[in-house]
Amino acid sequence: MKEIRYYLAISGAIFVIGIGGTGCVNVAPWERGNLAKPQMELDPHPLQSELQSHNYSSREAAPSHKSSSGGGGCGCY
Repeated sequence: MKEIRYYLAISGAIFVIGIGGTGCVNVAPWERGNLAKPQMELDPHPLQSELQSHNYSSREAAPSHKSSSGGGGCGCY
């Protein structure tokens, strides 16, 4: 029984170290420009997304995601 626990503990430790070690990556200086492009952001067009969110919340007569006040609108374009 002790041998099984020992092997499980060792294999678990190796697994955790393996998963934790994959997050550490050295990025070369010439590759950093690719990571800084606007297309790599979570929201590449924040202003356009903000306008679409505002228009949607106005049409739906629902409260905005930024405020707790009630919405208003006719639902028409």
